[in-house]
Amino acid sequence: MKATPERNLNNHSENGLSTESKEKLNLLKADVIATRKVGRLERIIGKETYRILKGLVTTPTSIIGLVLIALFVIIALAAPIIAPPIPGTNPYSMPRDGYSAQPKPPMSEWKSGTPPIPFWYTALTGREEWVHLMGTSSNAYDIFYGVVWGTRTALKTGVIIEIATLIIGILVGSISAYYGGVVDNIIMRIVDIFMTLPFILAALILAAVLMPVLGRSTLPSVIALIVFGWMSYARLIRGDILAVKERDYVLAARVIGVRNSKILFKHIIPNAIFPTLVMASMDIGTYVLNFAALSFLGIGTEVGYSDWGQILSFARDWITQLGTYWYIVVYPGITLILFVLGWNLLGDAVRDVMDPRIRKMQEASSSSES
Repeated sequence: MKATPERNLNNHSENGLSTESKEKLNLLKADVIATRKVGRLERIIGKETYRILKGLVTTPTSIIGLVLIALFVIIALAAPIIAPPIPGTNPYSMPRDGYSAQPKPPMSEWKSGTPPIPFWYTALTGREEWVHLMGTSSNAYDIFYGVVWGTRTALKTGVIIEIATLIIGILVGSISAYYGGVVDNIIMRIVDIFMTLPFILAALILAAVLMPVLGRSTLPSVIALIVFGWMSYARLIRGDILAVKERDYVLAARVIGVRNSKILFKHIIPNAIFPTLVMASMDIGTYVLNFAALSFLGIGTEVGYSDWGQILSFARDWITQLGTYWYIVVYPGITLILFVLGWNLLGDAVRDVMDPRIRKMQEASSSSES
């Protein structure tokens, strides 16, 4: 192995050197480490951002998570090609092959109400007859179509809920921590009240109340999950801001008369938000799972809407015959599991990359290799 300047310095014995000589030797080592080659990308995006991105693309769990998420994004974007909707209808409405209550098995042919045949199916099979690739559910809804377009529903609802809860949590937690005193006590008591409520039960009740007002759509469930989903972010960022707001640069900004809003949003939140973002990256899959649970219970979207939870609910009438009608549960169930797994794996990887202990280990390893 080729010796580096740092290794040569380490090989020299420090025994017998004076304190001043040891300090000079340590400074020389630091200079050698600092002269490591910095790539162009690292110079452009910054050392810390480069370290995070490098950790995400080199960690096995994050790679698997990113691949799964990318796959679902591609399916969502290509949904009109993978499963073309019937012209003139709502693309999120699952097409029906009649009105039979009994499910049809995978690969059974369409009999009525056939949607356009995808070009890829004809190219792969040479057939001109469109089939139910994953079978049908109760009332003859096509499962394949629901799974494909349900990906759009999952991504749309998951991202909207996550962004909304994150913004609300950050604003509430930041105001509470920065102003403190009575403001902090009042806000935290409100948070405590919200957190004592069982999450899914509270969301279920609120969505049921909103449904007669807003109609059957994704909106009641989305609003309910947002209303009861922001408290954990508020608590987390509050604790981080309490630690950051007493640092010297914040105190200096106050002394020179910088506005409170500018101090909060420019100097404090950017330095306290990373743990909250890590938590948020792990919660998208959880929100989609909760949304599917509400749909399974009959809250939210209209019957026949492309939603994984609703497809699973169609299996309730056949729960004692799942050995025969397994496909009603297996296909949407596996899809939901993989979606949640992808976000959880990515969130775990982000947490590991952002962990200060792991960061110090990486810096020490990088220094020893320089």
